[in-house]
Amino acid sequence: RPQTEPLVTLGPLLPAPPPGPLGPGLVPVPDAPDLGPSGARAALRDGVGGIACQVNARVVFHHHAHLTLFVDGKQRRIPAGIGIWPPLEPQSTAPGQFSVTRGECFSWLVTRYADGLIHIEAPAARRFLLGEFFDIWNQALGRDRLGPAHGPVTAIVDGRVWTGDPREIPLQERSQIQLQVGTPLVAPQLIAFPAGY
Repeated sequence: RPQTEPLVTLGPLLPAPPPGPLGPGLVPVPDAPDLGPSGARAALRDGVGGIACQVNARVVFHHHAHLTLFVDGKQRRIPAGIGIWPPLEPQSTAPGQFSVTRGECFSWLVTRYADGLIHIEAPAARRFLLGEFFDIWNQALGRDRLGPAHGPVTAIVDGRVWTGDPREIPLQERSQIQLQVGTPLVAPQLIAFPAGY
């Protein structure tokens, strides 16, 4: 398992921007462009990397992790509808945000709103990794790639620097993960998980 290091090893960091107004899921929605489209992989119906896309799956393992993204010091958003097949138009909700709540099948890793919250909803307990989420999203992730952005990737997990491959970051309950490419580097942008999450 990769080691983590104290945050001070990164040197001076820009203050994190405000996380944005609360969305319908009571999690802040960043005022930022999406890193990439929510479009699911064509193979999603049959599963991606052993993670199924199912209809009315019996969920016995359910928790959440939060993901924030920065490219060259500017925030990027994770769109709604990742892991839901087929990609459907988002449904409008009260505060003007959008949610994707309907589809033919749902992966075990999905986003319902553009708030960075990854819903881990599976029929059995198992270890899920951030790289699996990016595979479902159909976006690249590695030590030198974050979606369409190229360059060294800095990962911060629960306030500590992740020194291994960012694909191997576990999606643990209430984990707060921040990925960055380029400079300046930004201090962790933390959220308060709503009750029940």
